Amino acid sequence: MSFSSDTCAPAHPAVLAAQAAANTGFAPSYGADDYSARLAGRLREVFETDDLAVAIATTGTAANALALSMLTPPTGGGLCHHIAHINTHERGAPEFFTGAKLTGLPGDHARIDPDALEAALAARDPGFVHLPLASALSISNLTESGTVYSPAEASRLCGMAKDSGLGVHVDGARLANAIAATGAAPADLTWRAGADAVSFGLTKNGGMSAEMMILFGPLAARGDELEARRKRAGQMPAKARFAAAEALALLEDGLWLDLAAAANRAATKLSEGLAAIPGVEVLYPVQGNLVFVQMPEAVAGKAAAAGAGSYARQGSARLVCSWNTEDAEIEALLSALA
Repeated sequence: MSFSSDTCAPAHPAVLAAQAAANTGFAPSYGADDYSARLAGRLREVFETDDLAVAIATTGTAANALALSMLTPPTGGGLCHHIAHINTHERGAPEFFTGAKLTGLPGDHARIDPDALEAALAARDPGFVHLPLASALSISNLTESGTVYSPAEASRLCGMAKDSGLGVHVDGARLANAIAATGAAPADLTWRAGADAVSFGLTKNGGMSAEMMILFGPLAARGDELEARRKRAGQMPAKARFAAAEALALLEDGLWLDLAAAANRAATKLSEGLAAIPGVEVLYPVQGNLVFVQMPEAVAGKAAAAGAGSYARQGSARLVCSWNTEDAEIEALLSALA
């Protein structure tokens, strides 16, 4: 069993089959192939808009950093939750690629508090040269605590940012889980809510390296600039057809949402079982595939002995369910902890 991360899970068989199917003959390199063109068309269907540009990166960190670089000048700044992945787990890559400083905002369960955002926006002073002027807002959906922004919540934050002239980025490393949890259309959690750029990841959801940067609305017209930034960053894979093929396989017939829903259901089952163990406290609402708990040392020792694996964060343990987490694995862990 493994609950350490969804990045530890295997790729879905459809992904491997798609890459094998793409592995025939010659094809134009650097995204000029038919698979990449088909992927762009499929994403226009998924997100219900033709006003879209897409580029593939090899990592989620690169996707976040490069997408943000399209919204933030080097003299500017970005706003995000203070424990957002871009602020705590990407070794400063977003600031390296943008040249702009990130400022973390508070909020329960890793969701940005609208009042805190309002205060940060009100404090912006273009005439004060000593502090970076925030030019972009980034929200994570799922959040770092496994919670979701509903379409209404996302729209509220995006609207506040847009009213102050900021662009909006969505870290969608687990966007599939957020969509599966809310039942919302992909568009309703992205461009319809006000997002300009989205890092759309499938690696945590059955993929191998399917990380995409999607630009919406007027920003999509700057797709060539994103390509230039991607090339300069060393993030333009030569054999792009393989990454495009795996993304197409996951997007086919809603497979990506089925896999995310399975991971979410497993996390709910796991959290309910953990909550029934004396001394174990589930810390945040379990809305996606992440479960954060505090547990007595003796229980934590049993979990480690069972080989469950987890990620420690500020005195808590994070357990992650993936697309292929089986009920038997959950039951084995709960039995070991009982």
